[in-house]
Amino acid sequence: MIAALSERGITVVELIVVIAVSSIMMTTVTGFALNYWTNTAVLQSDQGSLVTRLNAGDYLREAINSASGMINQNSLADSNTGKPDPADVSGTYWLPIHAVPETINMGVASTITPVVYFSRPSINTSKNIIMNGSIPYEDNVILYMNGSTKQLLARVVANPYASSNRARTSCPAAVATLSCPKDTVIADDVSSVSMRYFSRSGNTIDYTSIVDSSTGEYIGPDFPVVEVVEFNLKLTKKAQLHNGADTINQTVIRVALRN
Repeated sequence: MIAALSERGITVVELIVVIAVSSIMMTTVTGFALNYWTNTAVLQSDQGSLVTRLNAGDYLREAINSASGMINQNSLADSNTGKPDPADVSGTYWLPIHAVPETINMGVASTITPVVYFSRPSINTSKNIIMNGSIPYEDNVILYMNGSTKQLLARVVANPYASSNRARTSCPAAVATLSCPKDTVIADDVSSVSMRYFSRSGNTIDYTSIVDSSTGEYIGPDFPVVEVVEFNLKLTKKAQLHNGADTINQTVIRVALRN
């Protein structure tokens, strides 16, 4: 006689236990996976920020260390001025700025914000300074922030009178060509740049520190006396995953000019 097979299924209590255990395991595994992915994304952002900070330091030290001086406004006309001087009808000169220690925040989309300008000797293809009699020809460099791309960039305005000038005038990426290469990207994901200016002895240079007693206007000291410039770049990269932490880093770059 064949024993009858039991046809009894699982009870409601057993089903609830299975569902509860499965839910706990699924929640644990999912939480671990999300934390792992989030931490990995943050680590990748940190690594990318480190590369940006190192590259920014290299560029600024090399470019500014060879500068002949900081300037209030470009002396060479720029046909692609991002923030033109409203007093200049040609629109080829950037907005004048002064040596005021401050934090310059990244603008909104489509906003161009000048940071600092400087001039440097024009160099020929043999890496020799191109002279105009007893003084060197000079190129202009404009550092600015682009609110659309969240980048700190450098515009070069090469001196057109310097024969065999190694430098080439650069342009915004949208209009760049082989003869006018793209502006150099110094740093990505920039949220602000804090600036300070010093004499070589370490005294702070601040255009607002001296006021004309008769007019009440600021009279300096200004960029021509700056010998050391300090950049504090703040980089903010948005989290790539939901509920992930934004990556925020800062780097301080201090460079002495050759003047």
